[in-house]
Amino acid sequence: MAPITIFPARSVRTVDPGFPSASAVAVLDGRIVGVGSVDDLAGRGEHVVDDTFADAVLVPGFVEAHSHVFAGGMWAFEHVGAFDRMGPDGVIRPGCTTVADLLDRLRVLDAGIDDPSAPLVVWGFDPLHVPELRDTGERLGARHLDAVSEHREIFVFHASGHLATVNTALMRAEGFADGSDVPGVPVDADGRPLGELQEPAAMSLARRAFRHLWEHVTGPDAIVRLGQLAARSGTTTLTDLGTTRLTDDATIESWLSLADEPGYPARVSLFHNPVFAGQGDPEAAAAFVTDLAARSTARVRFGHVKLVLDGSIQGFTARVGFPGYVGGQPNGLWLLPPEQFHDIFAAMHRAGVLVHVHCNGDEATQLFIDTLESILRDHPHPDHRHTVQHCQLTTPAQYRRLAALGADVNIFSNHLWFWGDQHRDLTVGRDRASRMDACATAAREGIRFSIHSDASITPLGHLHTMWCAVNRVTVSGDVLGPDERISAELALRAATIDAAHQLRMDHEIGSIEAGKRADLTALDADPCAVDPLAIREIGVVGTVVGGTVHRA
Repeated sequence: MAPITIFPARSVRTVDPGFPSASAVAVLDGRIVGVGSVDDLAGRGEHVVDDTFADAVLVPGFVEAHSHVFAGGMWAFEHVGAFDRMGPDGVIRPGCTTVADLLDRLRVLDAGIDDPSAPLVVWGFDPLHVPELRDTGERLGARHLDAVSEHREIFVFHASGHLATVNTALMRAEGFADGSDVPGVPVDADGRPLGELQEPAAMSLARRAFRHLWEHVTGPDAIVRLGQLAARSGTTTLTDLGTTRLTDDATIESWLSLADEPGYPARVSLFHNPVFAGQGDPEAAAAFVTDLAARSTARVRFGHVKLVLDGSIQGFTARVGFPGYVGGQPNGLWLLPPEQFHDIFAAMHRAGVLVHVHCNGDEATQLFIDTLESILRDHPHPDHRHTVQHCQLTTPAQYRRLAALGADVNIFSNHLWFWGDQHRDLTVGRDRASRMDACATAAREGIRFSIHSDASITPLGHLHTMWCAVNRVTVSGDVLGPDERISAELALRAATIDAAHQLRMDHEIGSIEAGKRADLTALDADPCAVDPLAIREIGVVGTVVGGTVHRA
């Protein structure tokens, strides 16, 4: 038998209420065999001591229950978001905070492309962080992008992931420069498209550029880059929440060949989206998912489902209940018709499939609640763990009903930093913005919750999601909803054991205790002991995944 490996640390925060702290962790064959002191664990038998993290603080490996392979794949293209952002290679890309910044970046990129027929694709642009657009309500449109090129097709993918802006050359090439019947294509007074495309159906009109984007953001290189981001951020379990087309056997094999190896620095749970895959028969789709689950390994999991009900609040495409958006904008879009949602959800539930549902607006959350209640009335399940994803405008009454129905929620706490000021001033007003992403209310109402980055929408990394949930500070320095702040200890649970619960993996990961998989994150400070405002400044030293060490 191989010797036990003992990892001493400055301290160990286990998130195990029966044994909350220690100074070392013992590992054998990829699992934890004991937690305590080096002297205690040395008595277990033959052992070696690995001092890699002797000066660090060990916490359970961070579990990101809402991310996408896009987080790695987008780096095939240039980032043009408002905030500086570090790529998988550790290089920081500067942000674009004016339209002029964007156009200058596009001109440089255009000049560097030799093939005149190749589309120019960039990502991360955020009009709510561009004052000349935000303060006037003007859209970024084709008239802006046409100043870069009247010949090359340009596709600007927005930070929300729910919008894109294209130029006239692209609309002309794809045949919709004079108009389209597809929802989500705003037009000017003459009925001509402005160049903004809202949600997937409209973005799909940009066929060649959208296909070019898609091929890069879901391929093997994207999987590799996603792992690099995981190692840098201390994330030991990732999700690809409904992004990958899992009806493609070659794609499944790509995930298994790359991520099901000890050298890959994270576990991955891949959620299937039957709507995205074009599976029209709910019962057949449920059978497909249950069959797919049989291909799961210890490192790559299949068998769960993601559905998308509405759009984004900052893109004004989320379904928001009364009194709606503060600027009087029309309500958002149903991305899945309510009656179709019921049929798919019910079929998956009857088959025992875990379902996570994108609900940004409170009207979408209400549809989830009403549908789940109806399904459970006909088919009770005491531990279903169906989860509301994003849960941004969920009300206290809705949290109470979700708790009564046994649902989980995954809260998009990063919005408080990246878009908190905009939600306060432009989308829903201070009162509703102050109870957005309401972790404290979820805790008070007895509902299990996690927090997430939705990477690539915001950067992968739980030190930042925890910081947001604990402090609720916006870019302007406003504390948005101080009564919804939570403790660092509760935020750490949300980033570890409670996120693992939503993935049906809490018996394997999420805390440091004997019998579980040896997934650890090493930090240079204890997030529960530093000043709350310093949590996001903590450095990631490295991780352990299944007993294998990965330096950051």
